[in-house]
Amino acid sequence: MQNSTFSTKLSKNLRVLLVISLVTFGFQSCDEDGNLLLPPLGLTEAEVAQGLREALKVGTNNSVEETNRLDGYFGNPDIKIPWPQDAMGAYNYINNNMGFIRPLLDEVVLLMNRGAEAASDKAKPIFIDAITGITIHDAWEILNGADNSATMYLHSRTFSSLHEAFKPDIHNALQTVGAAALWTQIANAYNPVATISPGLNPLDPDLAGYATEKALDGLFFLIAEEEYKIRTDPIARINDILRRVFGTLDN
Repeated sequence: MQNSTFSTKLSKNLRVLLVISLVTFGFQSCDEDGNLLLPPLGLTEAEVAQGLREALKVGTNNSVEETNRLDGYFGNPDIKIPWPQDAMGAYNYINNNMGFIRPLLDEVVLLMNRGAEAASDKAKPIFIDAITGITIHDAWEILNGADNSATMYLHSRTFSSLHEAFKPDIHNALQTVGAAALWTQIANAYNPVATISPGLNPLDPDLAGYATEKALDGLFFLIAEEEYKIRTDPIARINDILRRVFGTLDN
């Protein structure tokens, strides 16, 4: 009789523990192998998500500010927008055979970068919308991921929207600084030659599309650098939530 009572109590206790465990961990995130991801010591899930959002806000703000100024693109060899790689044949032909428009080649590169510098501030609200949408599950995967996991998350959720929203501003900026007119001038001189010459391809008139893609690539390159600094350098953690969340990675 005593054994039966003890078994009943034990069974009830186990059920209680099971319920507590499900309530406590049921909404926690797991990694791709199904392993439970627990909060770092002293942190809640909400704080981890807040820390990741704050890291991306810092990274995107710093990157936009760095590019949205004179020589933000042109003066940075890591993100400078070059002459289009698929138009290098045109560049080489013009440089060697069309001296009257040769000076325009480097000028159009300068003005493409000036257009990107003028337009980069337009990325801010799109970044903010995506950052606000980071879920607790997203935060776990980002925190426990690679050094650029937050950047890749942001890229996957914003690049198409950024490209669509950014391109008109890049187009207007290229028009304003004169890059579009120079590109048209180069194309008008070169394309008739290219159409009748084997091995030469006409220039794509969509300079804004190319410049937009490269401008965004540069932004995400800088955001990745900012994320790496926050993950690895305590000095880059400029507020308490960043210090608390990313400080767990130092151990």
